[in-house]
Amino acid sequence: MSVKDEPATTGSVSQVLRPIRGRLIIAAVLAAIGTMLTLVPLAGIAHVAQLAMGQADVATAWGQMQDQVWRVVIISLVCLFLGMTLISMGEMVAHLADNHITGYLRLAITRRLAKVPLGWFTSRASGEVKQAMQDDIGTLHSLTAHFFTTLGRTIGAILISILYLFAMDWRMAIVSLLPFPLFFLFFSRATKASGANMQSFGAGMARINNAVVEFVNGIPVVKAFGVEGKAHGSYREAVDGFADAFNDFTRPLVSAMANAHAMIAPVAVLGVVLAFGTLWVSLGWITPVEVLPFALVAPGICAPLLLLSYVTHDLNNATGAAQRVHTLLQTPVLETLAGAAPTLADNAEIRVEQLGYSYDGQTPVLKDVSFTLKPGTVTAIVGASGSGKSTLARLLLRFFDPSEGRITLGGVDLRQIESAQLYRRIGFVLQEVRLIHASLRDNIALGRPSASQQEIEEAARTANIHERILALPRGYDSVIGEDVQLSGGELQRVSIARAVLLDPPVLVLDEATAAADAENEVKLQQALSRFAQGRTLMVIAHRLDTVMHADQIILIDNGTICEQGRHHELLARKGRYARLWALGGYEQAKEQAVSSC
Repeated sequence: MSVKDEPATTGSVSQVLRPIRGRLIIAAVLAAIGTMLTLVPLAGIAHVAQLAMGQADVATAWGQMQDQVWRVVIISLVCLFLGMTLISMGEMVAHLADNHITGYLRLAITRRLAKVPLGWFTSRASGEVKQAMQDDIGTLHSLTAHFFTTLGRTIGAILISILYLFAMDWRMAIVSLLPFPLFFLFFSRATKASGANMQSFGAGMARINNAVVEFVNGIPVVKAFGVEGKAHGSYREAVDGFADAFNDFTRPLVSAMANAHAMIAPVAVLGVVLAFGTLWVSLGWITPVEVLPFALVAPGICAPLLLLSYVTHDLNNATGAAQRVHTLLQTPVLETLAGAAPTLADNAEIRVEQLGYSYDGQTPVLKDVSFTLKPGTVTAIVGASGSGKSTLARLLLRFFDPSEGRITLGGVDLRQIESAQLYRRIGFVLQEVRLIHASLRDNIALGRPSASQQEIEEAARTANIHERILALPRGYDSVIGEDVQLSGGELQRVSIARAVLLDPPVLVLDEATAAADAENEVKLQQALSRFAQGRTLMVIAHRLDTVMHADQIILIDNGTICEQGRHHELLARKGRYARLWALGGYEQAKEQAVSSC
Protein backbone atom coordinates (compact mmCIF):
# COMPACT_ATOMS: atom_id res chain seq x y z
CA MET A 1 0.00 0.00 0.00
CA SER A 2 1.31 3.38 -0.95
CA VAL A 3 1.28 5.64 2.08
CA LYS A 4 2.85 8.73 3.49
CA ASP A 5 3.98 9.21 7.10
CA GLU A 6 4.27 12.20 9.41
CA PRO A 7 7.74 13.66 9.98
CA ALA A 8 9.84 11.98 12.63
CA THR A 9 9.45 13.42 16.10
CA THR A 10 11.73 13.62 19.09
CA GLY A 11 9.15 12.03 21.34
CA SER A 12 5.52 11.06 21.23
CA VAL A 13 4.60 12.95 24.41
CA SER A 14 6.38 16.11 23.25
CA GLN A 15 4.69 15.84 19.86
CA VAL A 16 1.23 15.42 21.35
CA LEU A 17 1.69 18.39 23.69
CA ARG A 18 3.30 20.66 21.08
CA PRO A 19 0.17 22.81 20.45
CA ILE A 20 -0.05 23.81 24.14
CA ARG A 21 3.61 23.65 25.18
CA GLY A 22 3.88 27.43 25.60
CA ARG A 23 0.74 27.60 27.71
CA LEU A 24 1.95 24.80 29.97
CA ILE A 25 5.28 26.57 30.52
CA ILE A 26 3.44 29.77 31.43
CA ALA A 27 1.21 27.83 33.84
CA ALA A 28 4.25 26.20 35.47
CA VAL A 29 6.04 29.56 35.87
CA LEU A 30 2.95 31.17 37.42
CA ALA A 31 2.59 28.27 39.82
CA ALA A 32 6.30 28.42 40.74
CA ILE A 33 6.27 32.16 41.46
CA GLY A 34 2.98 31.84 43.33
CA THR A 35 4.33 29.09 45.55
CA MET A 36 7.44 31.12 46.32
CA LEU A 37 5.24 34.00 47.45
CA THR A 38 3.01 31.79 49.61
CA LEU A 39 6.07 30.64 51.58
CA VAL A 40 7.03 34.21 52.47
CA PRO A 41 4.65 34.25 55.50
CA LEU A 42 6.61 31.36 57.04
CA ALA A 43 9.77 33.42 56.85
CA GLY A 44 7.79 36.37 58.23
CA ILE A 45 6.60 34.31 61.21
CA ALA A 46 10.15 33.17 61.88
CA HIS A 47 11.42 36.75 61.66
CA VAL A 48 8.78 38.07 64.09
CA ALA A 49 9.48 35.21 66.47
CA GLN A 50 13.20 35.96 66.36
CA LEU A 51 12.49 39.62 67.12
CA ALA A 52 10.30 38.70 70.07
CA MET A 53 12.57 36.00 71.47
CA GLY A 54 15.57 38.26 71.09
CA GLN A 55 14.10 40.81 73.54
CA ALA A 56 14.47 40.44 77.31
CA ASP A 57 11.20 42.25 77.99
CA VAL A 58 8.75 41.74 75.14
CA ALA A 59 6.16 44.18 76.56
CA THR A 60 8.72 46.99 76.76
CA ALA A 61 10.15 46.16 73.34
CA TRP A 62 6.76 46.00 71.60
CA GLY A 63 6.53 49.71 71.14
CA GLN A 64 10.03 49.75 69.67
CA MET A 65 9.43 46.97 67.14
CA GLN A 66 5.71 47.54 66.44
CA ASP A 67 6.31 49.22 63.10
CA GLN A 68 8.69 46.50 62.01
CA VAL A 69 6.26 43.72 62.98
CA TRP A 70 3.35 45.31 61.14
CA ARG A 71 5.54 45.78 58.10
CA VAL A 72 6.39 42.06 58.12
CA VAL A 73 2.74 41.09 58.62
CA ILE A 74 1.53 43.27 55.75
CA ILE A 75 4.25 42.03 53.41
CA SER A 76 3.45 38.42 54.36
CA LEU A 77 -0.28 38.83 53.76
CA VAL A 78 0.27 40.60 50.43
CA CYS A 79 2.65 37.85 49.31
CA LEU A 80 0.22 35.15 50.47
CA PHE A 81 -2.76 36.51 48.55
CA LEU A 82 -0.66 37.39 45.50
CA GLY A 83 0.85 33.90 45.54
CA MET A 84 -2.56 32.26 45.78
CA THR A 85 -3.76 34.40 42.89
CA LEU A 86 -0.81 33.39 40.70
CA ILE A 87 -1.30 29.71 41.55
CA SER A 88 -4.98 29.97 40.62
CA MET A 89 -4.06 31.69 37.36
CA GLY A 90 -1.57 28.94 36.59
CA GLU A 91 -4.21 26.26 37.23
CA MET A 92 -6.68 28.14 35.02
CA VAL A 93 -4.17 28.42 32.17
CA ALA A 94 -3.35 24.71 32.47
CA HIS A 95 -7.00 23.65 32.45
CA LEU A 96 -7.80 25.88 29.47
CA ALA A 97 -4.82 24.34 27.68
CA ASP A 98 -6.16 20.89 28.58
CA ASN A 99 -9.56 21.76 27.09
CA HIS A 100 -7.84 23.01 23.93
CA ILE A 101 -5.65 19.93 23.46
CA THR A 102 -8.59 17.58 24.11
CA GLY A 103 -10.63 19.12 21.29
CA TYR A 104 -7.57 19.48 19.06
CA LEU A 105 -6.53 15.83 19.40
CA ARG A 106 -9.99 14.41 18.87
CA LEU A 107 -10.40 16.54 15.76
CA ALA A 108 -6.90 15.61 14.54
CA ILE A 109 -7.57 11.89 15.03
CA THR A 110 -10.91 12.19 13.24
CA ARG A 111 -9.28 13.97 10.30
CA ARG A 112 -6.47 11.42 10.24
CA LEU A 113 -8.80 8.44 10.27
CA ALA A 114 -10.82 10.04 7.49
CA LYS A 115 -7.73 9.71 5.27
CA VAL A 116 -6.56 6.22 6.20
CA PRO A 117 -7.37 3.28 3.92
CA LEU A 118 -10.88 2.00 4.66
CA GLY A 119 -9.36 -1.47 4.91
CA TRP A 120 -7.39 -0.29 7.96
CA PHE A 121 -10.58 -0.46 10.03
CA THR A 122 -11.21 -4.10 9.15
CA SER A 123 -7.96 -5.18 10.81
CA ARG A 124 -8.65 -3.36 14.09
CA ALA A 125 -11.24 -3.75 16.79
CA SER A 126 -13.44 -0.74 17.46
CA GLY A 127 -12.36 -0.84 21.12
CA GLU A 128 -8.82 0.10 20.10
CA VAL A 129 -9.93 3.29 18.37
CA LYS A 130 -12.38 4.07 21.17
CA GLN A 131 -9.63 3.74 23.79
CA ALA A 132 -7.40 6.24 22.00
CA MET A 133 -10.12 8.78 21.15
CA GLN A 134 -12.00 8.66 24.45
CA ASP A 135 -10.11 6.96 27.28
CA ASP A 136 -6.54 7.93 26.41
CA ILE A 137 -7.33 11.56 25.65
CA GLY A 138 -9.24 11.71 28.93
CA THR A 139 -6.23 10.23 30.73
CA LEU A 140 -4.05 13.06 29.40
CA HIS A 141 -5.91 15.39 31.79
CA SER A 142 -3.55 14.55 34.67
CA LEU A 143 -0.56 15.37 32.47
CA THR A 144 -1.79 18.61 30.93
CA ALA A 145 -4.00 20.08 33.65
CA HIS A 146 -2.07 19.13 36.79
CA PHE A 147 1.46 17.83 36.28
CA PHE A 148 3.15 20.99 34.97
CA THR A 149 1.58 23.30 37.54
CA THR A 150 2.48 20.84 40.31
CA LEU A 151 6.01 20.60 38.97
CA GLY A 152 6.23 24.40 38.97
CA ARG A 153 4.94 24.60 42.54
CA THR A 154 7.47 21.98 43.66
CA ILE A 155 10.41 23.66 41.96
CA GLY A 156 9.34 27.04 43.29
CA ALA A 157 8.98 25.75 46.85
CA ILE A 158 12.32 23.93 46.83
CA LEU A 159 14.19 26.80 45.20
CA ILE A 160 12.96 29.57 47.52
CA SER A 161 13.31 27.35 50.60
CA ILE A 162 16.89 26.35 49.79
CA LEU A 163 17.89 29.96 49.16
CA TYR A 164 16.28 31.10 52.41
CA LEU A 165 17.65 28.29 54.56
CA PHE A 166 21.20 28.69 53.26
CA ALA A 167 20.92 32.41 53.86
CA MET A 168 20.07 31.66 57.50
CA ASP A 169 22.75 29.01 58.20
CA TRP A 170 24.41 26.72 55.67
CA ARG A 171 25.07 23.95 58.19
CA MET A 172 21.47 23.71 59.36
CA ALA A 173 20.29 24.06 55.76
CA ILE A 174 22.22 20.93 54.74
CA VAL A 175 20.89 18.76 57.58
CA SER A 176 17.34 20.10 57.18
CA LEU A 177 17.31 19.02 53.54
CA LEU A 178 18.73 15.53 54.16
CA PRO A 179 15.35 13.70 53.90
CA PHE A 180 14.61 15.07 50.45
CA PRO A 181 17.42 13.36 48.45
CA LEU A 182 16.31 10.07 50.04
CA PHE A 183 12.76 10.81 48.87
CA PHE A 184 13.93 11.31 45.28
CA LEU A 185 15.96 8.07 45.48
CA PHE A 186 12.96 5.95 46.49
CA PHE A 187 10.68 7.88 44.16
CA SER A 188 12.89 7.30 41.10
CA ARG A 189 13.04 3.59 41.87
CA ALA A 190 9.25 3.42 42.04
CA THR A 191 8.87 5.33 38.78
CA LYS A 192 11.30 3.08 36.91
CA ALA A 193 9.72 -0.08 38.29
CA SER A 194 6.19 0.92 37.28
CA GLY A 195 7.31 2.32 33.93
CA ALA A 196 8.78 -1.05 32.96
CA ASN A 197 5.28 -2.58 33.14
CA MET A 198 3.37 0.32 31.58
CA GLN A 199 3.20 -1.25 28.12
CA SER A 200 1.56 -4.45 29.40
CA PHE A 201 -0.77 -2.31 31.54
CA GLY A 202 -1.95 -0.35 28.48
CA ALA A 203 -2.26 -3.54 26.41
CA GLY A 204 -4.43 -5.05 29.15
CA MET A 205 -6.75 -2.05 29.02
CA ALA A 206 -7.03 -2.38 25.23
CA ARG A 207 -7.89 -6.10 25.54
CA ILE A 208 -10.66 -5.31 28.02
CA ASN A 209 -12.13 -2.67 25.70
CA ASN A 210 -12.11 -5.09 22.78
CA ALA A 211 -13.51 -7.95 24.87
CA VAL A 212 -16.42 -5.78 26.06
CA VAL A 213 -17.32 -4.82 22.48
CA GLU A 214 -17.11 -8.45 21.32
CA PHE A 215 -19.13 -9.67 24.29
CA VAL A 216 -21.95 -7.16 23.75
CA ASN A 217 -22.06 -7.74 19.99
CA GLY A 218 -22.12 -11.52 20.47
CA ILE A 219 -24.89 -11.71 23.09
CA PRO A 220 -27.73 -12.47 20.61
CA VAL A 221 -25.82 -15.34 18.98
CA VAL A 222 -24.69 -16.75 22.31
CA LYS A 223 -28.20 -16.76 23.75
CA ALA A 224 -29.61 -18.33 20.59
CA PHE A 225 -27.26 -21.30 20.92
CA GLY A 226 -27.53 -21.57 24.69
CA VAL A 227 -23.84 -21.22 25.53
CA GLU A 228 -24.01 -18.23 27.86
CA GLY A 229 -21.11 -19.46 29.98
CA LYS A 230 -18.70 -19.43 27.06
CA ALA A 231 -19.60 -15.85 26.21
CA HIS A 232 -17.75 -14.65 29.29
CA GLY A 233 -14.58 -16.53 28.38
CA SER A 234 -12.71 -13.89 26.40
CA TYR A 235 -13.89 -11.13 28.71
CA ARG A 236 -12.83 -13.10 31.80
CA GLU A 237 -9.43 -13.83 30.25
CA ALA A 238 -8.99 -10.12 29.42
CA VAL A 239 -9.89 -9.12 32.99
CA ASP A 240 -7.53 -11.73 34.47
CA GLY A 241 -4.75 -10.57 32.16
CA PHE A 242 -5.35 -6.97 33.17
CA ALA A 243 -5.34 -7.95 36.85
CA ASP A 244 -1.91 -9.56 36.40
CA ALA A 245 -0.63 -6.50 34.54
CA PHE A 246 -2.07 -4.22 37.22
CA ASN A 247 -0.35 -6.24 39.96
CA ASP A 248 2.96 -6.06 38.08
CA PHE A 249 2.43 -2.32 37.68
CA THR A 250 1.53 -1.55 41.30
CA ARG A 251 3.61 -4.08 43.27
CA PRO A 252 6.94 -2.23 42.85
CA LEU A 253 5.21 1.02 43.78
CA VAL A 254 3.91 0.02 47.19
CA SER A 255 7.06 -0.33 49.27
CA ALA A 256 9.06 2.27 47.34
CA MET A 257 6.34 4.93 47.55
CA ALA A 258 5.69 4.15 51.22
CA ASN A 259 9.39 4.70 52.00
CA ALA A 260 9.46 7.84 49.85
CA HIS A 261 6.46 9.35 51.61
CA ALA A 262 7.89 8.46 55.02
CA MET A 263 11.04 10.40 54.20
CA ILE A 264 9.19 13.67 53.63
CA ALA A 265 6.38 13.43 56.14
CA PRO A 266 6.32 16.87 57.86
CA VAL A 267 6.83 15.26 61.26
CA ALA A 268 9.87 13.37 59.96
CA VAL A 269 11.45 16.53 58.52
CA LEU A 270 10.65 18.46 61.69
CA GLY A 271 12.19 15.67 63.74
CA VAL A 272 15.42 15.89 61.75
CA VAL A 273 15.51 19.69 62.14
CA LEU A 274 14.93 19.54 65.91
CA ALA A 275 17.40 16.70 66.45
CA PHE A 276 20.25 18.42 64.66
CA GLY A 277 19.17 21.82 65.98
CA THR A 278 19.41 20.53 69.56
CA LEU A 279 22.83 19.06 68.80
CA TRP A 280 24.06 22.30 67.20
CA VAL A 281 22.77 24.36 70.18
CA SER A 282 24.46 22.03 72.67
CA LEU A 283 27.71 22.46 70.76
CA GLY A 284 27.25 26.21 70.85
CA TRP A 285 27.24 26.55 67.06
CA ILE A 286 23.85 28.29 66.94
CA THR A 287 21.31 29.74 69.35
CA PRO A 288 17.86 28.22 69.98
CA VAL A 289 16.10 31.10 68.23
CA GLU A 290 18.11 30.39 65.04
CA VAL A 291 16.56 26.91 64.80
CA LEU A 292 13.06 28.38 64.39
CA PRO A 293 13.26 29.32 60.65
CA PHE A 294 14.32 25.76 59.79
CA ALA A 295 11.51 24.27 61.92
CA LEU A 296 8.97 26.39 60.04
CA VAL A 297 10.25 26.42 56.45
CA ALA A 298 11.77 22.94 55.94
CA PRO A 299 8.51 21.01 56.63
CA GLY A 300 6.78 23.43 54.23
CA ILE A 301 8.63 21.78 51.34
CA CYS A 302 6.85 18.49 52.05
CA ALA A 303 3.39 19.42 50.75
CA PRO A 304 4.47 20.29 47.14
CA LEU A 305 6.65 17.18 46.96
CA LEU A 306 3.84 14.94 48.19
CA LEU A 307 1.50 16.51 45.64
CA LEU A 308 4.10 15.92 42.92
CA SER A 309 4.39 12.25 43.90
CA TYR A 310 0.62 11.79 43.70
CA VAL A 311 0.43 13.43 40.28
CA THR A 312 3.48 11.56 39.00
CA HIS A 313 1.84 8.32 40.08
CA ASP A 314 -0.66 8.96 37.26
CA LEU A 315 2.02 10.34 34.94
CA ASN A 316 2.97 6.91 33.57
CA ASN A 317 -0.66 6.29 32.61
CA ALA A 318 -0.81 9.68 30.91
CA THR A 319 2.50 9.07 29.14
CA GLY A 320 1.32 5.70 27.86
CA ALA A 321 -1.92 7.31 26.69
CA ALA A 322 0.02 10.06 24.90
CA GLN A 323 2.11 7.43 23.12
CA ARG A 324 -0.98 5.57 21.92
CA VAL A 325 -2.60 8.81 20.74
CA HIS A 326 0.61 9.74 18.92
CA THR A 327 0.72 6.31 17.28
CA LEU A 328 -2.84 6.77 16.05
CA LEU A 329 -1.92 10.20 14.68
CA GLN A 330 0.93 8.54 12.76
CA THR A 331 -1.39 6.05 11.05
CA PRO A 332 -0.38 5.88 7.36
CA VAL A 333 -2.84 7.53 5.00
CA LEU A 334 -3.67 6.83 1.40
CA GLU A 335 -1.41 8.78 -0.92
CA THR A 336 -2.79 10.75 -3.81
CA LEU A 337 -0.20 10.82 -6.56
CA ALA A 338 1.05 14.25 -7.56
CA GLY A 339 -0.33 15.85 -10.66
CA ALA A 340 -3.11 18.06 -11.90
CA ALA A 341 -6.64 17.14 -10.88
CA PRO A 342 -7.90 14.80 -13.62
CA THR A 343 -11.09 15.42 -15.59
CA LEU A 344 -13.23 12.29 -15.61
CA ALA A 345 -16.17 11.47 -17.83
CA ASP A 346 -19.23 9.82 -16.29
CA ASN A 347 -19.04 6.92 -18.75
CA ALA A 348 -15.34 6.33 -18.25
CA GLU A 349 -13.94 2.83 -18.72
CA ILE A 350 -12.34 0.98 -15.80
CA ARG A 351 -9.25 -1.11 -16.50
CA VAL A 352 -7.59 -3.51 -14.07
CA GLU A 353 -4.00 -4.02 -15.20
CA GLN A 354 -1.77 -6.82 -13.87
CA LEU A 355 -3.18 -6.32 -10.39
CA GLY A 356 -1.51 -7.93 -7.38
CA TYR A 357 -2.12 -7.55 -3.66
CA SER A 358 -0.89 -9.02 -0.38
CA TYR A 359 -2.17 -8.15 3.09
CA ASP A 360 1.04 -9.09 4.87
CA GLY A 361 3.54 -8.36 2.11
CA GLN A 362 4.38 -12.07 1.78
CA THR A 363 1.32 -14.14 0.89
CA PRO A 364 -0.32 -12.91 -2.34
CA VAL A 365 -4.11 -12.70 -2.35
CA LEU A 366 -4.35 -11.54 -5.97
CA LYS A 367 -1.80 -12.18 -8.74
CA ASP A 368 -1.64 -10.71 -12.24
CA VAL A 369 -5.36 -9.94 -12.54
CA SER A 370 -6.36 -7.98 -15.66
CA PHE A 371 -9.79 -7.19 -17.11
CA THR A 372 -11.91 -4.25 -18.31
CA LEU A 373 -15.26 -2.90 -17.13
CA LYS A 374 -16.80 -1.33 -20.22
CA PRO A 375 -19.36 1.44 -19.69
CA GLY A 376 -22.92 0.16 -19.31
CA THR A 377 -21.94 -3.50 -18.97
CA VAL A 378 -22.32 -6.04 -16.16
CA THR A 379 -19.25 -7.97 -15.01
CA ALA A 380 -19.69 -10.82 -12.56
CA ILE A 381 -16.81 -11.98 -10.35
CA VAL A 382 -17.35 -15.54 -9.12
CA GLY A 383 -15.20 -17.94 -7.19
CA ALA A 384 -14.99 -19.97 -4.00
CA SER A 385 -14.73 -18.34 -0.58
CA GLY A 386 -11.23 -16.99 -0.02
CA SER A 387 -10.39 -16.81 -3.72
CA GLY A 388 -9.91 -13.01 -3.61
CA LYS A 389 -13.27 -11.72 -4.92
CA SER A 390 -13.99 -9.30 -2.06
CA THR A 391 -10.38 -8.12 -2.01
CA LEU A 392 -10.70 -7.26 -5.69
CA ALA A 393 -13.87 -5.27 -4.99
CA ARG A 394 -12.22 -3.36 -2.17
CA LEU A 395 -9.22 -2.52 -4.34
CA LEU A 396 -11.60 -1.11 -6.93
CA LEU A 397 -13.14 1.01 -4.14
CA ARG A 398 -9.65 1.92 -2.95
CA PHE A 399 -10.02 0.43 0.51
CA PHE A 400 -6.38 -0.45 -0.15
CA ASP A 401 -3.85 0.34 -2.85
CA PRO A 402 -2.52 -2.56 -4.94
CA SER A 403 0.89 -4.04 -4.25
CA GLU A 404 1.41 -4.51 -7.99
CA GLY A 405 -0.22 -3.17 -11.13
CA ARG A 406 -2.88 -0.50 -11.16
CA ILE A 407 -6.57 0.28 -11.64
CA THR A 408 -7.54 3.15 -13.94
CA LEU A 409 -10.78 5.07 -14.39
CA GLY A 410 -10.91 6.75 -17.79
CA GLY A 411 -7.14 6.16 -18.11
CA VAL A 412 -6.42 7.84 -14.74
CA ASP A 413 -4.84 5.82 -11.95
CA LEU A 414 -7.17 5.65 -8.94
CA ARG A 415 -4.27 6.89 -6.82
CA GLN A 416 -4.47 10.22 -8.67
CA ILE A 417 -8.16 10.70 -7.83
CA GLU A 418 -9.28 12.32 -4.60
CA SER A 419 -11.53 10.11 -2.48
CA ALA A 420 -14.53 12.43 -2.73
CA GLN A 421 -14.25 12.52 -6.52
CA LEU A 422 -13.75 8.75 -6.70
CA TYR A 423 -16.83 7.89 -4.64
CA ARG A 424 -19.00 10.22 -6.70
CA ARG A 425 -18.25 7.94 -9.63
CA ILE A 426 -18.01 4.53 -7.97
CA GLY A 427 -20.79 3.53 -5.58
CA PHE A 428 -20.94 0.31 -3.63
CA VAL A 429 -23.30 -1.95 -1.72
CA LEU A 430 -21.39 -4.41 0.43
CA GLN A 431 -22.52 -7.49 2.29
CA GLU A 432 -21.70 -5.88 5.64
CA VAL A 433 -23.86 -2.77 5.98
CA ARG A 434 -22.61 0.07 8.20
CA LEU A 435 -25.15 2.63 9.36
CA ILE A 436 -24.46 5.46 11.76
CA HIS A 437 -26.41 6.21 14.94
CA ALA A 438 -28.70 8.76 13.35
CA SER A 439 -32.07 9.04 11.66
CA LEU A 440 -32.92 7.06 8.55
CA ARG A 441 -33.00 10.36 6.65
CA ASP A 442 -29.43 11.16 7.71
CA ASN A 443 -28.26 7.64 6.90
CA ILE A 444 -29.66 7.77 3.37
CA ALA A 445 -28.32 11.29 2.80
CA LEU A 446 -24.91 10.49 4.31
CA GLY A 447 -23.12 11.03 0.99
CA ARG A 448 -25.30 14.03 0.03
CA PRO A 449 -26.28 15.93 3.19
CA SER A 450 -27.80 18.71 1.05
CA ALA A 451 -30.32 16.37 -0.63
CA SER A 452 -33.96 17.40 -0.35
CA GLN A 453 -36.64 15.29 1.32
CA GLN A 454 -38.14 14.52 -2.07
CA GLU A 455 -34.79 13.23 -3.40
CA ILE A 456 -34.33 11.09 -0.30
CA GLU A 457 -37.80 9.59 -0.66
CA GLU A 458 -37.24 8.90 -4.38
CA ALA A 459 -34.03 7.05 -3.52
CA ALA A 460 -35.89 5.04 -0.86
CA ARG A 461 -38.62 4.13 -3.37
CA THR A 462 -36.01 2.91 -5.82
CA ALA A 463 -34.52 0.79 -3.04
CA ASN A 464 -37.93 -0.66 -2.03
CA ILE A 465 -37.63 0.71 1.52
CA HIS A 466 -39.90 3.79 1.36
CA GLU A 467 -43.09 2.02 2.51
CA ARG A 468 -41.26 0.33 5.40
CA ILE A 469 -39.94 3.69 6.58
CA LEU A 470 -43.36 5.36 6.37
CA ALA A 471 -44.81 2.56 8.52
CA LEU A 472 -42.53 3.60 11.40
CA PRO A 473 -44.01 5.96 14.05
CA ARG A 474 -41.46 8.68 13.27
CA GLY A 475 -40.96 7.83 9.63
CA TYR A 476 -37.72 9.18 8.20
CA ASP A 477 -36.87 10.71 11.60
CA SER A 478 -36.62 7.25 13.18
CA VAL A 479 -33.18 6.74 14.71
CA ILE A 480 -31.35 3.49 14.00
CA GLY A 481 -31.00 1.44 17.19
CA GLU A 482 -33.50 3.55 19.16
CA ASP A 483 -36.77 3.83 17.24
CA VAL A 484 -36.26 0.91 14.90
CA GLN A 485 -34.29 -2.32 14.54
CA LEU A 486 -34.00 -3.23 10.87
CA SER A 487 -33.45 -6.69 9.48
CA GLY A 488 -30.42 -7.55 7.40
CA GLY A 489 -32.35 -7.19 4.15
CA GLU A 490 -33.84 -3.86 5.24
CA LEU A 491 -30.40 -2.56 6.17
CA GLN A 492 -29.21 -3.54 2.71
CA ARG A 493 -32.08 -1.60 1.12
CA VAL A 494 -31.18 1.50 3.17
CA SER A 495 -27.62 1.04 1.90
CA ILE A 496 -28.93 0.81 -1.65
CA ALA A 497 -30.99 3.99 -1.14
CA ARG A 498 -27.83 5.75 0.01
CA ALA A 499 -26.03 4.63 -3.15
CA VAL A 500 -29.03 5.62 -5.32
CA LEU A 501 -28.97 9.15 -3.90
CA LEU A 502 -25.30 9.51 -4.90
CA ASP A 503 -26.23 8.31 -8.43
CA PRO A 504 -22.75 6.99 -9.38
CA PRO A 505 -22.12 5.79 -12.94
CA VAL A 506 -20.25 2.71 -11.62
CA LEU A 507 -21.66 0.34 -9.01
CA VAL A 508 -19.90 -2.45 -7.11
CA LEU A 509 -22.10 -5.08 -5.47
CA ASP A 510 -20.34 -7.46 -3.08
CA GLU A 511 -22.83 -10.28 -2.38
CA ALA A 512 -25.44 -7.64 -1.53
CA THR A 513 -28.26 -10.20 -1.11
CA ALA A 514 -26.30 -12.87 0.76
CA ALA A 515 -27.75 -12.08 4.21
CA ALA A 516 -31.36 -11.57 3.08
CA ASP A 517 -34.27 -13.97 3.44
CA ALA A 518 -36.31 -15.03 0.42
CA GLU A 519 -38.80 -12.14 0.60
CA ASN A 520 -36.11 -9.52 1.15
CA GLU A 521 -33.95 -11.04 -1.55
CA VAL A 522 -36.70 -10.53 -4.11
CA LYS A 523 -37.12 -6.91 -3.03
CA LEU A 524 -33.35 -6.38 -3.10
CA GLN A 525 -33.08 -7.87 -6.59
CA GLN A 526 -35.89 -5.61 -7.80
CA ALA A 527 -34.24 -2.55 -6.25
CA LEU A 528 -30.85 -3.41 -7.69
CA SER A 529 -32.32 -4.10 -11.13
CA ARG A 530 -33.93 -0.64 -11.26
CA PHE A 531 -30.83 1.04 -9.91
CA ALA A 532 -28.42 -0.78 -12.22
CA GLN A 533 -30.05 0.34 -15.47
CA GLY A 534 -27.55 2.24 -17.61
CA ARG A 535 -24.70 1.82 -15.12
CA THR A 536 -21.43 -0.10 -15.19
CA LEU A 537 -21.76 -2.97 -12.73
CA MET A 538 -19.26 -5.27 -11.06
CA VAL A 539 -21.07 -7.97 -9.11
CA ILE A 540 -19.44 -10.34 -6.62
CA ALA A 541 -21.56 -13.49 -6.36
CA HIS A 542 -21.54 -17.08 -5.11
CA ARG A 543 -24.65 -18.29 -6.90
CA LEU A 544 -24.01 -18.70 -10.61
CA ASP A 545 -27.70 -18.53 -11.55
CA THR A 546 -27.85 -14.89 -10.37
CA VAL A 547 -25.19 -13.73 -12.85
CA MET A 548 -25.80 -15.95 -15.88
CA HIS A 549 -26.97 -12.94 -17.95
CA ALA A 550 -23.88 -10.82 -17.21
CA ASP A 551 -21.92 -9.36 -20.13
CA GLN A 552 -18.80 -11.09 -18.84
CA ILE A 553 -18.17 -13.60 -16.05
CA ILE A 554 -14.74 -13.84 -14.45
CA LEU A 555 -13.94 -16.96 -12.44
CA ILE A 556 -11.22 -16.36 -9.84
CA ASP A 557 -9.35 -19.16 -8.11
CA ASN A 558 -6.43 -18.73 -5.71
CA GLY A 559 -6.14 -15.05 -6.60
CA THR A 560 -5.84 -15.48 -10.38
CA ILE A 561 -8.31 -15.41 -13.26
CA CYS A 562 -9.18 -18.99 -14.10
CA GLU A 563 -11.78 -18.45 -16.83
CA GLN A 564 -13.41 -15.43 -18.44
CA GLY A 565 -16.31 -14.97 -20.86
CA ARG A 566 -20.09 -15.01 -21.22
CA HIS A 567 -22.21 -17.71 -19.62
CA HIS A 568 -22.80 -19.73 -22.80
CA GLU A 569 -19.16 -19.39 -23.85
CA LEU A 570 -17.92 -20.75 -20.52
CA LEU A 571 -20.36 -23.65 -20.66
CA ALA A 572 -19.17 -24.47 -24.18
CA ARG A 573 -15.57 -24.71 -22.99
CA LYS A 574 -16.57 -27.46 -20.55
CA GLY A 575 -14.03 -26.22 -18.06
CA ARG A 576 -14.28 -25.56 -14.36
CA TYR A 577 -17.15 -23.07 -14.70
CA ALA A 578 -19.19 -25.68 -16.61
CA ARG A 579 -18.50 -28.28 -13.93
CA LEU A 580 -19.55 -25.87 -11.18
CA TRP A 581 -22.70 -24.95 -13.10
CA ALA A 582 -23.58 -28.62 -13.47
CA LEU A 583 -23.08 -29.13 -9.75
CA GLY A 584 -25.33 -26.19 -8.90
CA GLY A 585 -22.72 -23.75 -7.56
CA TYR A 586 -19.85 -23.62 -5.18
CA GLU A 587 -21.39 -24.78 -1.95
CA GLN A 588 -22.04 -28.25 -3.36
CA ALA A 589 -18.77 -28.37 -5.29
CA LYS A 590 -16.23 -27.34 -2.66
CA GLU A 591 -14.77 -30.80 -2.18
CA GLN A 592 -15.10 -31.88 -5.81
CA ALA A 593 -13.75 -28.77 -7.52
CA VAL A 594 -10.19 -28.70 -8.73
CA SER A 595 -7.89 -26.76 -6.38
CA SER A 596 -6.29 -24.79 -9.21
CA CYS A 597 -6.76 -23.94 -12.87
